[in-house]
Amino acid sequence: MLQRINAHFINGSWRTVVAPEWFTLVNPATEEAVSCVARADAAMVNEAIAAAYHAQDGWGRLSFTERASYLQQIADYLTAHADELTQAISDELGCPLWFSKLVQVEDPIDALRNHVGYAAKLQREQPWDARLKVRKEPVGVCGLITPWNYPLHQLIAKVAPALLAGCPVIVKPAEQTPRSAIVLAMAAEAAGLPAGVFNLVLGCGEQIGTILCQHPDVDCISFTGSTRVGRLIQRNCAGTVKKVCLELGGKSAFIIGQTKRLAEAVQLGVEDVMLNSGQTCVALTRMLVPAERYEEACELAVGVAQQLKVGDPKAEDSFLGPVVNQQQYQAVQQYIELGLDEGARLIAGGTERPAGCSQGYYIAPTIFADVHNGMRIAREEIFGPVLCIIPYSDEDEALRLANDSPYGLSGRVWADDDAERERLALGIRAGLIFTNAAEWHNAAPFGGFKQSGYGRELGLAGVEEFLTLKSIVTEEPQHG
Repeated sequence: MLQRINAHFINGSWRTVVAPEWFTLVNPATEEAVSCVARADAAMVNEAIAAAYHAQDGWGRLSFTERASYLQQIADYLTAHADELTQAISDELGCPLWFSKLVQVEDPIDALRNHVGYAAKLQREQPWDARLKVRKEPVGVCGLITPWNYPLHQLIAKVAPALLAGCPVIVKPAEQTPRSAIVLAMAAEAAGLPAGVFNLVLGCGEQIGTILCQHPDVDCISFTGSTRVGRLIQRNCAGTVKKVCLELGGKSAFIIGQTKRLAEAVQLGVEDVMLNSGQTCVALTRMLVPAERYEEACELAVGVAQQLKVGDPKAEDSFLGPVVNQQQYQAVQQYIELGLDEGARLIAGGTERPAGCSQGYYIAPTIFADVHNGMRIAREEIFGPVLCIIPYSDEDEALRLANDSPYGLSGRVWADDDAERERLALGIRAGLIFTNAAEWHNAAPFGGFKQSGYGRELGLAGVEEFLTLKSIVTEEPQHG
């Protein structure tokens, strides 16, 4: 019997839809329906907006430190329920349990705890001169629309800075991954957040998102997802001229320069693309390699891909689970077929199911060689375990290829020489650059250039996105 989830958190209490429309969730590893989620109706969304609107003055008057104390309690609650979150995200998304634990749960909780520490670094008011002081005010009611690929991380990256800044929120998570959002709402309830400060509505992005974008009492929309939907959100927000923060698509380049550690660099690049079954906006899906070492790099990449096990998310040695659903599976398959039609050379993976995976939306680690930047597989975000390897002749061409993209979300450079690494890192037009084997940093402001969007999440810059400036000018002091 299917589990029925009819739980929306509005104005400090749990609500159910009386006559709901249901959305069915399918386990991507088994293709079996496991639960149904009740979609919030328009009236419920409007109630959530009204609750946030009435809560904003009281929440905004608290100090950064007072608001941070609530974040600390939320983080403690999530830590106590980490096992539940790990299982929920693995079941809904299909990622291996080890990855769900380390990356999908522990990492976002760490990011949340970082925001507790940011309170001491934020000042509400700054004297400028004898007649001017500049004050930081919350931007207001915020609609937060998050994706399914890193469900808890994307929630935390928006909820934590918005709440710390003093903004009440209406959270609309992806329909495919609702359970982590429900646990987060439970954490907000357990922390005693004032009614209306945190509101959760589950349901259809098109319906709920349109209401949030067009409602005059919503002051800011923060969205993570596809560039196509980002454009739609911009248009829907234009009528009320609200602030919009967009974290959109990516087609990130990994420039491998002169190095004696080519095998290490290639392994990192292949594994990066295959993590989370390629469903990562910052995945290094274009590997740029010096022409004289191109075939060597291709052989190394094939060797890495063949060692990555695709299989049951519950198995400890599974590196890749399935992609999230049938729609995503078909989309990735079509891109693999497109790559073949465009003349790219398939050197690993392909459209056939991996061995032992007769059920589930599994795709083998797939690598294309003989790719040029004009191919669609090199320009469009595939969002699956597909890597393109592209040769370059010199440093200038490497940077030209890296920047020849409508996106500019992330990138990585690898070189033995410090000066070469610095030149390459500075030359890529993207919002987040890693060098050599550097790992993710939760204090690094995250966001993109070009069609990857605008605005930043994480770090102090992420909090500033939810603050606006008020200048208070006084008259000249009277003397005599």
